[in-house]
Parts: sequence; C-alpha cells; structure tokens
Amino acid sequence: MAAANHISKGWHPVEAVNRKLIRPSLNEIKEQIAPPRRAAQLQQKKPVPPDQTNAENFYYVKQMQAKTPMVFVLRDGETLHGVIEWYDKCCLKVNREGEPNVLLYKPAIKYMYKEG
Repeated sequence: MAAANHISKGWHPVEAVNRKLIRPSLNEIKEQIAPPRRAAQLQQKKPVPPDQTNAENFYYVKQMQAKTPMVFVLRDGETLHGVIEWYDKCCLKVNREGEPNVLLYKPAIKYMYKEG
C-alpha cells in the first residue's frame, strides 16, 4: 500500500544515478559576451597604405605630354634645362636645346621645377 500512496501523490520511486551536470565553460561564455581583444584590435587598425602611389609617374607623364621646359638641380649644384623625353624606374632622359641630350640618374637630382 505504501507504493500506491507514492503513485497517487505523483511520486515515483527514483533510482540513485550518478548524473553529470553539463554546462559551458567560463571561456565560452566570455567569448559570447565580448569578442576577443585581438579581433577587436585587428578591426580598428587602419589598412596599410600602398607601397607606391604613382604620383611621380603621373607627374612625369604630364610634363612629357605638355613638353614642359624643366630645370633640374643636381646634388652637386649643377643646373640643367630641358624637356623630359622619357623616364623609367631609375633615369630620366632630358632633351636640351643647343646641347647634347642627357640621361639623368634620379638619385643625382636634388629637385626639379617648371622653368619660367
């Protein structure tokens, strides 16, 4: 009769079982709440600027097309007058009137400007 009382009250006999509680680790919870700091720092970094802007090339092409008379001041103080005929990575070819054309090594040029 004792078993009948348990059933009528909604009680069922329960066997003692060793149960393991499954719960997320503390690290998993932290990752869900806030993203890792490393990821946030990577998102905030500015993109790396390009190695080359092509501004120098654009300037040379513009002066070549317009055949602009230029003055080249070299590192040793010498000045040359002429028009840029062509250029490459390390040199400029300068056409001069009344004098021989020259091939200028870019590192030898201190600065240049438009004549006039």
